[in-house]
Amino acid sequence: MTRRLPASECTREALNDLIHGRLRVDNARSELVKLATRLIIEEGLEAEVRDALGREYYEHGAGLGDGYRNGVRRGRLKTAEGAIDFSAPQVAGTAAPFRSELRAHLKGHSEALEDLAVEMLARGLSVRDIEAAFRDEEGRLLLSRTAVSEIGERLWADYQEFAGRDLCEYDVAYLFVDGVAERIRPGQKREPELAAWGFTGEGRKVLLHLMAGSKEDHETVSAFFQDMRGRSLGDPLLVVSDGAPGIVKAIETCFVRSARQRCLAHRMRNLAAKVPEDLWPDFKARATAAYHAPSRAIARDLAAGLVADYDRKLPSAVACFMDDFEACIAHLRIPVTHLRSVRTTNLLERLFVEERRRLKIIPNAWGEKPVLKLMFAAMTRAAERWKAIRITEFERRQMAAVRAELDKEYEAQIGLGKPTSKEKHSEKISSTSRT
Repeated sequence: MTRRLPASECTREALNDLIHGRLRVDNARSELVKLATRLIIEEGLEAEVRDALGREYYEHGAGLGDGYRNGVRRGRLKTAEGAIDFSAPQVAGTAAPFRSELRAHLKGHSEALEDLAVEMLARGLSVRDIEAAFRDEEGRLLLSRTAVSEIGERLWADYQEFAGRDLCEYDVAYLFVDGVAERIRPGQKREPELAAWGFTGEGRKVLLHLMAGSKEDHETVSAFFQDMRGRSLGDPLLVVSDGAPGIVKAIETCFVRSARQRCLAHRMRNLAAKVPEDLWPDFKARATAAYHAPSRAIARDLAAGLVADYDRKLPSAVACFMDDFEACIAHLRIPVTHLRSVRTTNLLERLFVEERRRLKIIPNAWGEKPVLKLMFAAMTRAAERWKAIRITEFERRQMAAVRAELDKEYEAQIGLGKPTSKEKHSEKISSTSRT
C-alpha cells in the first residue's frame, strides 16, 4: 500500500526538481517563486493542524473528541506571480469546528509571503523572519514557536545538503568562477563571497558552490575549488574567471587539465581605461577582432598587427592587451556555437547585481549565513534568464577532441609521452639505406 504523503512533501519534491533542472516549465522564475510560496503555505497550515491536534501527521492514538485529519481542500491565493493553488489540511471529529486562523491571515499578506519565499530559496531563514510572516495584525503569533523553529531548521538543512552534495552527476564542461565583496560584519572591510556555476555536457546550467572567504587570494580560492574537487567535480574544458591573481593561480593549480579563459568583459573595461576617447573606437574594433577571431592562430596575427601600430602611441594599453593574451583567446578552442556563452563571467555578475539590490532593503542581512542565502536566492531566481547551450553530436565530438588536446598538452608539460634521451640515440641508420 502506497504511503500517503503530506501536501508539503509533494511540493518540496517539485521545487527540488525545478531547481535541479528536472522539471521543465515555460517560466521557471515565476514557477520557482510559486512553488516556494506554496511550500511555505502548506507547511504553515500543516504545522497549525499539528498544534491543534497535538500529534504528528502519521501519529495515531487520538481520543474521543480530539479530532483527526480528514484529507485536504484546495485553496487559492492571488499574488503578483499569479494565482497559487495550495492544499489545506482538513480536520474532523473535534468538539468544536476547526477553523484555520492562518489561512484567513494569509489572504491579505501575499506580498510578505512572496518575499519570504525568495528568502526560503536561500535555505537560510531565521526564526524571526518566519515569525514576522505568521503574525496577525495584533502581533499575535499564529503558529507555535516550536513549529516556526522547525520550519527554519528544515530550510537551513536543505542549504547544507546543497553545500555538501555529490557533484559526480554533473559532467561540467564550462566552469565559471567569480566573487563579490560584501560587508559581512558591521564595521569591518568587505569580504569576498565566491560563486561557481557551470554548464554540463548536456548544456544544462547548475549552481555548484557558494562560499564566504576572508580574502580572494590563492589559498582561499584553492580551498573553494578543492571543496568541489572533494565532492567529485571533474576537469572542465574551460574555466572562466576575471584576472584576480588569486583566482588565476588557483585555477592553474587545481585545474591543470583545463584551459583558462580570461573574462573579456573585464579585459575590455581595462583597455577602455587606458585608451584616449578619440582612439578608442579603432582600438576597440581591432582588439575585438582579435578576441573573436576564427582561430587562435589568426587571433595572434591580428594581435601582432595591433601591437605594431599602437606600441609607440599607447604602450600601456598595448601592454594590457598582450598581458595574459593566450587566456583571452582560450575560448577559440571550443565549438563556435558556444563562444558567446563562455567568454565572460557576465552570468554571475548579473546575479551579484540582484544580490546587492536585495541587500540594500534587508537591514538585518549582516553575517555570513544571510549573505550566502541572498546570493543563492538571486541565482535560483535568475535561472530563467539564462538559456541552456544546445549541444549536438558534432559538437560533442569537437569537445572530445579539445579534451584529448588538453590532456596531451598536460602530459607534455609534465614530461609524459616524450622519448628519453636513450631512446633518441638508440635509432641507427643502416648503411644500406644511405643515399
